[in-house]
Amino acid sequence: MATSVRIVGVGATPVGRLGRSAEELAEAALDRALADAGMGRGDLQGLIAVPSLSNPTFMQAHQLATRMGLLPRRKMIVRTIDTGGAGPITALGTARNMILSGWTDTVAVVASDAVLSMNRELFRARADDAVRGSGLPSPSIPHGYDRIAQWHMRRHGVTREQLAMVPAIFSHFSARHPDAMCREPFTVEAVLASPRVAPVTNVLECARRADGAAALVISSSSHFRRHFPKSLELCPAIVSTGEASGPLYPPAEIDEELFSCERAARIAFESAQLSVRDIDFFALYDCFPICFLRALEAVGCCPSGGAGEFVERAWRQLATRGTLAPSEFPFNLHGGLACFGAPWEVPAMYGVLEAVAQLTGRAAGRQVTPKPRRALVYGNGGIFSASAVAVLGDGVY
Repeated sequence: MATSVRIVGVGATPVGRLGRSAEELAEAALDRALADAGMGRGDLQGLIAVPSLSNPTFMQAHQLATRMGLLPRRKMIVRTIDTGGAGPITALGTARNMILSGWTDTVAVVASDAVLSMNRELFRARADDAVRGSGLPSPSIPHGYDRIAQWHMRRHGVTREQLAMVPAIFSHFSARHPDAMCREPFTVEAVLASPRVAPVTNVLECARRADGAAALVISSSSHFRRHFPKSLELCPAIVSTGEASGPLYPPAEIDEELFSCERAARIAFESAQLSVRDIDFFALYDCFPICFLRALEAVGCCPSGGAGEFVERAWRQLATRGTLAPSEFPFNLHGGLACFGAPWEVPAMYGVLEAVAQLTGRAAGRQVTPKPRRALVYGNGGIFSASAVAVLGDGVY
């Protein structure tokens, strides 16, 4: 069995309106990740892909592997995984399990989409179809999260302004990242003045539609050390993963049973024998503010029902001083889904890439500490339908 499983290469395309197909973007990101690992396509023994919305295809990973000349090859495992926005983290855990089981030594994970280049009405129709049968008005996914936000406002006293503070904070972070779509910080007032999408959700609180792709190369440390020159000090370990599931869309009566992030985080922490106190950086899915608030509580950063006040304290500090140091709010320092950009199921990969940058001390002005030891990455699919959590870090596990 491998002493550890490591992320040995990362790669990404630009984010924005790129005018290229999801397949072209996936290929470009994967080649960049392989180059970062010091590998070629022939060194891969596995490929995991998540589906795209802009060009859905049968067995998408097989199509990409065939397109790239990775198949036919005898020692090659190829798999498509669809747990929505949790897909990249589910794939990360699946790749780790493949390696620990001895099936393979090196696996690539890739996610891509081109939803900003799609016709707007086609995008809305396909997105609504993803939660077919929900009875939610169009746009269905924002309305689903909005229902949950309203429930939190009634149950826990979360305010409309606290929800708006989430993207306002992350707009300040994205302005520090050279690849983010949002280049100028905005205020809570600007969020609340942006066009309304659902009763308590405005445009600037929604995941920002984008084209883009990101890829990871994952290897056993023993195999990588024998065959490739890159230092393992630049390759964080996948310490543990955890998954849990909820319904595809909210039931008529919302209660705590709907949410699955708590279970996924608990599994990841218990497997690693760690707690929230051992984490230096968090990449928490924030397709809508309520998703981020729930995640803060689920991983133990604040008490249940306390996330609104937790965010408000950070915003007040930022508004007063005009800045917020990464160490003061070590969350989504790349800007998150609303500000960095969100090519459908890709964004959790950007969380992983930011975690890798943080853990290897390459996050430039966003560095949370000079030498963070561990990061937690959370991906959420559907409307709280799938939760996947990964703990990344140093050392041998």
